[in-house]
Amino acid sequence: MLKRKSLFVTAITFLLAGKLQAQSHQFDPPWNTPPASKVNFTVPGIDNVPDLFGDINDPQLVVFFAGNQFMCIDDLIAAFKKLHPEYQRIFVETLPPGILAKQIMAGSIVIGNLRITLKPDVYTAGKSRIDQMLEYFSKTEVYAKNRLALLVQKGNPKSVQSLRDLGRSTVRVSMPNPEWEGIGKRIEEAYVKAGGEELKKTVMETKVKDSTTYLTQIHHRQSPMRILYDQSDAAPVWYSEAFYQKMIGHPVELVEITEKENIASQYIAGLMKTAPHPKAAQQFMDFLISPTAKAIYKKYGFKTD
Repeated sequence: MLKRKSLFVTAITFLLAGKLQAQSHQFDPPWNTPPASKVNFTVPGIDNVPDLFGDINDPQLVVFFAGNQFMCIDDLIAAFKKLHPEYQRIFVETLPPGILAKQIMAGSIVIGNLRITLKPDVYTAGKSRIDQMLEYFSKTEVYAKNRLALLVQKGNPKSVQSLRDLGRSTVRVSMPNPEWEGIGKRIEEAYVKAGGEELKKTVMETKVKDSTTYLTQIHHRQSPMRILYDQSDAAPVWYSEAFYQKMIGHPVELVEITEKENIASQYIAGLMKTAPHPKAAQQFMDFLISPTAKAIYKKYGFKTD
């Protein structure tokens, strides 16, 4: 009797734990639509790889996108396949551009237990990163632009109205680590524009030390989730990232940053000199600057003019 009761209590405990676990992952990615398959075993928080897309087996085109463009991938690849039906096996990564650059230079990357050795045909990133890697490209094209915004919780409970508010001791900040992500350096520039070196030091040194600034490694995933799960109050992000979180109905707000304090960014695609699929690479480069691709970027809050 006692044994049965113990087993019953254990079972209820596991069920409740499972329910709580499910609830605690209600906002987890992938936020894109996964490709069709007879078997889908995505387990939020455990087996979930939102920044690898498509066909890793014998791809006909491989594109490494700066990660903050992840929301555009479904529409972009669908439109490219419609324009070029000869390419149906396409593999895309949307990791931070600095990590993708290291992957290109090292020739491989390991995520969990998976080792990927595919070489990209096209690499996209911000201007500074592309300028550092010009020797790798046979051609480059500017295809989209962005600016900064602040992502906050629904209702903006901490009344965050500007970058200067991120210096308040009561505001928990989710901040891209400049060592990992190019956007981190651009945000630091914006801090100086908004509040001088003092604001930059407060957010990036004082608040890091007391843990009211959290430095992310993959901000386009971590920052929204920290806001959604009440781990942070505000996150400086690209405008398109906050725009997208509102688009998909997550309980967040977008706070505009004035033009005077903002930072503009260009997205540049580079055709790799070592592209394994040079014809497909050139056709994808042409597609990125086409009206179709520009319309997709505008749909998700980017600028293209």
